[in-house]
Amino acid sequence: MKRREDGRGDEEESAGRSLAEMAYERIKRAILRCDLEPGSQVTEEQLAERFGLSRSVVRPALKRLYQQQLVRTVSRNRYIIPPITIKDANDLFELRLMIEPSAANRAAGRVDSEQIERLEQLCEAQYEPGNRDSADAFLQANAEFHVTVARASGNDLLAEVVASLLDREQRLNHLAHMLGDRNQDAFHEHRELVEALIAADGERAERVMAEGIRSARAFVLEALMSSPAIQQMNVTIPRSGLKVGRSAVAR
Repeated sequence: MKRREDGRGDEEESAGRSLAEMAYERIKRAILRCDLEPGSQVTEEQLAERFGLSRSVVRPALKRLYQQQLVRTVSRNRYIIPPITIKDANDLFELRLMIEPSAANRAAGRVDSEQIERLEQLCEAQYEPGNRDSADAFLQANAEFHVTVARASGNDLLAEVVASLLDREQRLNHLAHMLGDRNQDAFHEHRELVEALIAADGERAERVMAEGIRSARAFVLEALMSSPAIQQMNVTIPRSGLKVGRSAVAR
């Protein structure tokens, strides 16, 4: 085995990279599935023990997750899983509404037979509310559906942006789909969108995509509002000095 100046061989280096990638994927998955509870604090030692890995591979994984804003630092070896907020949900869905309906319009008439076949398969995805693994499989299929539509627009960069947004939205979706049933709504929205794409009806595809995203936003926000943490939150007066008078209330 070839040795480098630092004494490590190529195989050792490759094994180290593989373990670091494994640590990253496992921790990220636990965050996105809410197995690591939003708002909770964790240490390198706790994560290493939980996933059966060493701190030396957990540490670089946490650095990557920090860059993706999936963890925040509290101290040198202590991290916090970012809480899920209503603002997060509104920001993500607002950005999706800016991007995906336009992508669906562009994709109408451009989808090839292979993409149509895959979209029709993904339409059939269902999940069992309350079952974490079932919800995870459904959300993976949902994400692939939306990325496939974006890719059919002919803009690969746009597809990457959509994939990134859906990745960040996974925590919100896991929480919501553990609490509620959206199977029928998703099925009908996806079927109608596929029909519009096949018919090369860009305006209809754009409308259906926008309606589906708004429906998903309402579903997620309802789940968030049902959280005991939200319902027990103290409401305070804004520090900006905003005054609400009769005229403002009347609006």
